[in-house]
Amino acid sequence: MTDTNSSSELSNSGECCGSDSASFFAYLILRVWLGLRALVTGIEKFSATVSKEVPMGAEDGGVAIPGLVTEVKVKEYGFSHYQGVPEPLYESLADEPLMPGFALSIYSGLLGYALVAVGIMILAGIYSRIALFVSGLIWASLSVGLILLKQDAGIAWLGMHVALTVGALLLVKHNRFSVVGN
Repeated sequence: MTDTNSSSELSNSGECCGSDSASFFAYLILRVWLGLRALVTGIEKFSATVSKEVPMGAEDGGVAIPGLVTEVKVKEYGFSHYQGVPEPLYESLADEPLMPGFALSIYSGLLGYALVAVGIMILAGIYSRIALFVSGLIWASLSVGLILLKQDAGIAWLGMHVALTVGALLLVKHNRFSVVGN
């Protein structure tokens, strides 16, 4: 009789994930999406498209023609390519009277690193509440620049990031996998 009760309790509890497995999975999906979004966005701050000379014919995998070269554009990643805020956007924001130049410079210098750090923290479950809070602040701060530039589509797009982060913060209590803290 005890075995039957234990089995029914186990199936009622959602087996592997506790009594509210739907909330656990909802949080997990948000955590993965938000973590990857921040991480990949941060890594992209270290990319650039550069021109390279390659033997003619070899640019598309064909046979190289000796002595002839052509230029191809390739995407490269590296610290030397870092640009927190893209140059045209940076210049537009620098012209805004409500955006102090020193603050824009600091923000641009830290943005990519902050996104990478927060993305790793969210994905790994390192102080999840703090990481989600910081990521929400980053998305909100990015929208300030777009508000100043009157980019309504971008503001709405970042507003969705903020809303998803709020959802993850509400569901973080259902987190079952974390490295440090919760």
